[in-house]
Amino acid sequence: MEPEKMRRAPKAVVVGGSIAGLSCAHALISAGWQVTVIEKSGAAPSGSPTGAGLGLDPQSLEIVGRWISNPDLLRDITLPLTIDLNQAIDSAKKMSWTLARDESCNFRAAHWADLHSVIYKALPPGIVLWGHQFLSFQISNDKSSVLTKSRILQTDEIVEIVGDLLVAADGCLSTIRQHFLPNFNLRYSGYIGWRGVLDFSGEENSDTMVGIRRAYPELGHCLYFDLADRTHCGFYELRNRRLNWIWFVNVPEPETKEKSMTLKASNDMVQKMFEEAERIWVPELAKVIKETKQPFINVIYDADPLPQLFWDNVVLVGDAAHPVAPNGARSTNMSILDAETLGLCLKKWGLENLATALQEFQTIRHPVITKQVLHSRLVGRLKQGLPLQDNTAFDPKTASPDECKRLQHRNMPYFEHAPTSI
Repeated sequence: MEPEKMRRAPKAVVVGGSIAGLSCAHALISAGWQVTVIEKSGAAPSGSPTGAGLGLDPQSLEIVGRWISNPDLLRDITLPLTIDLNQAIDSAKKMSWTLARDESCNFRAAHWADLHSVIYKALPPGIVLWGHQFLSFQISNDKSSVLTKSRILQTDEIVEIVGDLLVAADGCLSTIRQHFLPNFNLRYSGYIGWRGVLDFSGEENSDTMVGIRRAYPELGHCLYFDLADRTHCGFYELRNRRLNWIWFVNVPEPETKEKSMTLKASNDMVQKMFEEAERIWVPELAKVIKETKQPFINVIYDADPLPQLFWDNVVLVGDAAHPVAPNGARSTNMSILDAETLGLCLKKWGLENLATALQEFQTIRHPVITKQVLHSRLVGRLKQGLPLQDNTAFDPKTASPDECKRLQHRNMPYFEHAPTSI
């Protein structure tokens, strides 16, 4: 390796400024790398835009706490999800009963925008190039560098950045992944997710909030899942007086442009959804759903595990590496673990052994993400009453205690701990 390259700090270009990309920035900076993040959004999300809640597992909480040098800040933006509770709902009688209860879940609930904000603000200034649309990349002939091109959206100026490593954190619809795997396709799950966050600031004593806390007394430290006939709804409380919910509905694949993940719902669609909520769920939950402003639709895709995670000096992380159904609370946790593992491998092997570092990253992460993606798929199908491999389907009204245990988060492979090094 040239002496000049040995002297300078290695440089990574990260495409994507969501939680996966910002996590990689932290992990690689910790490993002694220079990092530039390219993100097409004009600025960091401010306030609390339309978004959703997420569950962070203890391992991710520990890692992020290290990156932001202030674990207390994480506690300030999260609430505990100590209990994982699955309940059956009789829609006709509006009754519920417990299917499975785990009192040692130990996740914490965050709003996506709050977590993104604390991770972003803990980075050195100037790392993220906002308003830059990634266009293309080119690996040098000797495989020692990658040239990226992006467009500054405000001026249309084309910017070229050269790095030793390209990190693709460009999401489920990754164009970088498409370059290496042109025939790779996302797989429609069979269901969509209606999502919403009810802001009940100033309404703590309203009929809606008094009712939901009476019907679901462990809100604030419990991850609730209500299972009805071939549908289920998950919900939990967030900091700053908000309730997050996601309701999964079995429908044929919606027609969207380029497999869009998120759909804006028309007033007509929202109205029909409200009517269905009243029919299926207990009145207290239906009321929360009906009072939520701007509910939106996530079209739920995942993908069969990729054959590999890197090519030369380009590596995939986050949803670009493993599109996953949301039923196991994995997407954000997997992204954080990808970043931590990549940083440790790069620190261990250095730029002079980049290929070895990326191979080790793949060796550590590929078995984990493969099992977690496939298990998330199984849990989604179980809770939605969709046919399983043996042609049976889970029915909350008739399921045995052993069958009900399959619903629990703790059945996720590597639930307690995923390896980050060899």
